[in-house]
Amino acid sequence: MDALGIIFSNIHDSNMPELTASRTTASIPFCARYRLIDFALSNMVNSGITKVGVITKSNYQSLMDHVGSGKDWDLARRHGGLIILPPFGVQESTSLYNTRLEALKTVTGFLARSTEEYVVLSDSDFVCNMDYTELIEFHNARQSDITLVYFKAKAQNLSGTNNIVLTVGAKGKVSDIQFDPDCEKGVELGVYANVCVMRKTLLQNLIADAVAHNKRHFAADILAPSVHTLKVYAWEHRGYFAKISSLQSYYEESLKILNKDARNSLFGVNGVYTKVKDSIPTTYGDSAVVKNSLIADGCSIEGEVYNSIIFRGVKVAKGTVVKNSILMQGTIVGENALINCIIADKNVVVKDRRVLSGCDTHPFFIHKSTVL
Repeated sequence: MDALGIIFSNIHDSNMPELTASRTTASIPFCARYRLIDFALSNMVNSGITKVGVITKSNYQSLMDHVGSGKDWDLARRHGGLIILPPFGVQESTSLYNTRLEALKTVTGFLARSTEEYVVLSDSDFVCNMDYTELIEFHNARQSDITLVYFKAKAQNLSGTNNIVLTVGAKGKVSDIQFDPDCEKGVELGVYANVCVMRKTLLQNLIADAVAHNKRHFAADILAPSVHTLKVYAWEHRGYFAKISSLQSYYEESLKILNKDARNSLFGVNGVYTKVKDSIPTTYGDSAVVKNSLIADGCSIEGEVYNSIIFRGVKVAKGTVVKNSILMQGTIVGENALINCIIADKNVVVKDRRVLSGCDTHPFFIHKSTVL
């Protein structure tokens, strides 16, 4: 495919301060062995996009450790491949960006050096399996200038802020763009997924115009006005789509993956690639009980685990019960403890006989490397 991919890794960090204190949104762990960027990268690779730039801002060491050279996504290439775009990448960039448009201003050189005809822009705060080939075919069939990807959701199911709602006509023509509209419960909305495609030359012209007029916001200052001056269409993604916009939504969407139908919908279409680690298989003690849970490799389970997601290298000692929880890599839970509705970041240690509990509407979060 003659398209260039650009992924924003830090745009939504403020929505999840607990999870992004030491990492980017893109490198948030998900589903026992993945990071959120795995889904955005895999979507591009599966669609034939072999040149992907990842725009970074801060806290991106874990992101670089994870993606490396891009080998695990078949993006370690002599020409193109995976390219990390750090801040201060151009002479004119003297401060960290705060918006998507400001981020794009820092990669104008990268765009100028690229020869691809199209650009696919994608955030990294969602989980889905999307075929951009269909998106670009739709874009060309409509002779569109900009094509936005959207999904349908009930008004009451939207979480977080900065939700962008599209008014879409019968043939996909966008007639209006609204920001966090006040809608009654039960109303079905077309929600912009923060994924779009356009010609590279058009994006360059839009960025140049934005710089000349001191514009700051991509959606408000470029997309919304373009509805009336350009041909802007919307393509509906009908498959699985989970937007991670808060700690609560991270918890809920993670546990939804325990449902077999949800897993098949997410992983059953195309492969989702991630960094390969050669770990030993998980070992289970004689008294271990595991029900409706995802357990990564390299774990040691001596206790009981119910309705939970357990990342690599986690240890659950004898007599301990873990329920409705997410335990990230390297977490250790001592003997005879009770863990319920907990999100434990990496390398947390919970000592013997501790009782920790949140609730399904307010999970308790334990910061990285905390000892309790």
